[in-house]
Amino acid sequence: MIQGLNLIISAVWKLGENDKFAGYKDALMTETISITRTKNSKINEVDFKNLSFGTVFSDHMFICDYKNGSWQTPEIVPYGPMEMDPASKVFHYGQAVFEGMKAYKDENDKIWMFRPDQNFERINKSSERLAMPAFPKDYFFEGISELLKLEKDWIKTGIENSLYLRPFVIATETGVSASPSNAYRFMIICAPAQAYYSGEVRVLFADTYSRSADGGVGFAKAAGNYAAQFYPTELAKQEGYQQVVWTDANTHEYLEEAGTMNVFFRVGDTLITAPTSDRILDGVTRKSIIELAKSKDIKVEVRPVKVKDILEAARKGELKEIFGAGTAATINPIVGFGYKGEDFDLPKLEDSYATKLKKELKEIQANLAEDPFGWRYEVK
Repeated sequence: MIQGLNLIISAVWKLGENDKFAGYKDALMTETISITRTKNSKINEVDFKNLSFGTVFSDHMFICDYKNGSWQTPEIVPYGPMEMDPASKVFHYGQAVFEGMKAYKDENDKIWMFRPDQNFERINKSSERLAMPAFPKDYFFEGISELLKLEKDWIKTGIENSLYLRPFVIATETGVSASPSNAYRFMIICAPAQAYYSGEVRVLFADTYSRSADGGVGFAKAAGNYAAQFYPTELAKQEGYQQVVWTDANTHEYLEEAGTMNVFFRVGDTLITAPTSDRILDGVTRKSIIELAKSKDIKVEVRPVKVKDILEAARKGELKEIFGAGTAATINPIVGFGYKGEDFDLPKLEDSYATKLKKELKEIQANLAEDPFGWRYEVK
């Protein structure tokens, strides 16, 4: 299958004292992964001070194939191209889901992840919606931990540095019949990342196009969700905006997500965000911001957000902030928005909720602050 030296290892770890991960312990004690180490690391060719997000990848990748009704022995192999048949069903019917995660290294060279249990649960939820098999939790956690131990030198210390992980699943059965695949490949690739700067972001409130619809796959991290956003986003860019805040497909009266991120609005001193549904992604950063804000005595309302209410708040000077929330940027402030030919600028605040919450969340992620929520997961 994969040429090279195969090292079969048994993963035996202590998972720490966080009870939410205790359910993975027994399986992790007994599972094995086939590991083929790269002969020539490319790490010395990388300028870690000048990284473009998601374009440079580390030395190894995780692969596990599904065939004959079960997941096969997982492997970690050197990163590189793979051969696929042109008739593989992922190319024709779009059975593909993914996740976004980050690993951090503290000053003591310990490796940390942020709420990986949530990503595991969500990738299987996304897979179920696309008629794809669930991935085993022991393979998921063992695979990530062994991969990160191999790639530890790719994780740089410092609050703005991380290693971005992209787990994904694709349909690999050969054939163009319109039916679910009977073969899949689960993979994890890694990309070193720095602070995610996108400059000043202005958004357009959508009134024609929609990201998702009732009964659809908006809650899933399905690849096709993102492809469908590109065209209306390009139209918005032609008008001088960087992203689109999507509205509901039925009436375009309610604000739901910002680009590929969940979105928050600060009206007065209240932070408002839309509830999750089958149209809106249950973002890990989103739910963490809600908990963190509440712990800081910031009033949070999770409710439908009407376009007209945000317009009214902006006209009255009560709309203080809008920001997106997601794994890549953590929190991305929005400086203004447009709607049906009218533009609005947001005030520049020295002590914004976005700045405060982003700092505190990143410090928890990087083990630079206490973690009262039990979100951090140490890779051992």
